[in-house]
Amino acid sequence: MARTKGSTINRTLSRYGKEALNLLGQLIRANRIQQKLGVEELAERVGVSRAMIQRIERGDPRCGIGAVFEAAAVVGVPLFEEDISRLSMRLSEQSEKLALMPKTIRKSQTVVKDDF
Repeated sequence: MARTKGSTINRTLSRYGKEALNLLGQLIRANRIQQKLGVEELAERVGVSRAMIQRIERGDPRCGIGAVFEAAAVVGVPLFEEDISRLSMRLSEQSEKLALMPKTIRKSQTVVKDDF
């Protein structure tokens, strides 16, 4: 459950989403251990608490995506591209693609009669 401004929001994750979070957490943990980094040291480098790193490594879905991505980057877990120049190129390509797409999505008001 996520809490926002005194209210409670129930958020259900798909099985894929849960497994992906767990895998990413385990990859971060494995790389941290291989690099002989303690939880405290990684937390300091990422700029978060020790408890946050532990939650990230457990695959807690309530962790901020920025903290998770930074932890992955610090320990060398590739997310999209291993090479920063290729990542920048893909980001540029995606930005160009988004620029060509409509700014808003409107549902069509036209009713198609397909009852033959």
